[in-house]
Amino acid sequence: QVQLVESGGGLAQPGGSLRLSCAASGSIFSIDAMGWYRQAPGKQRELVARITSGAGTNYADSVKGRFTISRDNAENTVYLQMSSLKPEDTAVYYCNAAARTMSVQYRAGSYWGQGTQVTVSS
Repeated sequence: QVQLVESGGGLAQPGGSLRLSCAASGSIFSIDAMGWYRQAPGKQRELVARITSGAGTNYADSVKGRFTISRDNAENTVYLQMSSLKPEDTAVYYCNAAARTMSVQYRAGSYWGQGTQVTVSS
């Protein structure tokens, strides 16, 4: 009922930048929050950054000051600007949305994108 499509991953050098985008579509009534998670090989998926409909944000300590999350509520799109990239940022990045659909407006469901690979290497 809610589809998330990510774009913008790829290869970057240490110290470089990348910008991820995630567009939500489908039978959306409202989106409470959108966020980015990442999963490196052999590790658990972890929260990178999250933003609410009221623009409240929270970040993983490891990315504070380097990554910025933003959101276009009208377009149901979330962005992640990643700067000063480090090799340890290498992972598959997943978009997540806590969204209410037209058929279930009283409770937000959790929806995931397919993931986009970010590799930081010289």
